Amino acid sequence: MSAIAVQAAHLRSGLVLPYARAGRPDGVPVVFVHGIADSWWTFEPLLARLPVALRGYAPTQRGHGDAERPPHGYAPEDFAGDLVEFLDAVGVRRAVLVGVSSGGVAARLVAGSHPDRVAGLVLAGVPATLADKPAATALAEEVRGLDGPVPRALVEELLRGLTARPPGRGLLATLTEESLKVPARVWRETLRGLLETDLAATLRGILVPTLVLWGDADGILPRADQQRILDAVLGARLLVYGGAGHALHLEEPERLVQDVAAFAAEVLPDRRDGGAPGAGRDAAAP
Repeated sequence: MSAIAVQAAHLRSGLVLPYARAGRPDGVPVVFVHGIADSWWTFEPLLARLPVALRGYAPTQRGHGDAERPPHGYAPEDFAGDLVEFLDAVGVRRAVLVGVSSGGVAARLVAGSHPDRVAGLVLAGVPATLADKPAATALAEEVRGLDGPVPRALVEELLRGLTARPPGRGLLATLTEESLKVPARVWRETLRGLLETDLAATLRGILVPTLVLWGDADGILPRADQQRILDAVLGARLLVYGGAGHALHLEEPERLVQDVAAFAAEVLPDRRDGGAPGAGRDAAAP
């Protein structure tokens, strides 16, 4: 099991984002990007299982978990901008980006706009579009009138729908508490940004190697949605997780880590440091 260290990344914008780090300093850099209302904790099962060939980073995005909560800036392009600044802050020139659920939107925006920073892109349970997903619109309506924290019952219901086989109770309790840290305004603005963005357009122009992971028991994303990604991204390939639901990183952490490690070995076979340009600016950089 890999040891996990929690540190702070100071972005050029002035934002401070907590992040978890695991793995050997000379491993291939892999950055895990969480979705709405999550934090780095959602990747604890992956970070704990990292093979020695990988060096994993999992930032908590603005407004989420224990990260700073600016009054605005919750559109996909804002999260993507933070992600580029995060790479700079931890001194990583090129990395494999692993986006899960809505976190994959920010990851693919970076892959399309900064291909020099992305050696490969992994999209795990990531929607091609939300335009045809009534559940996303319904959730946005549900949080529209809320002030303060989102109700615990809503969070627990959402988490139950993410997997076909529930994760351990301890992890589930932690994820619930992390989600409850997110103010309703951040849920509201993040959802609005996702729904108002032409997500299909964010798939255009991606030229980096891309791996799509999808569970065939995903109750949120149908197979046809994932086919849209494969059709839009040249050379993208699909791995299907039989019997798994939407949150593959929670349900199949060991397999997902193995698939990411194999993919990383393909796209960054020689430069394990990702070509880091110098010392990072995070607290206690490796």
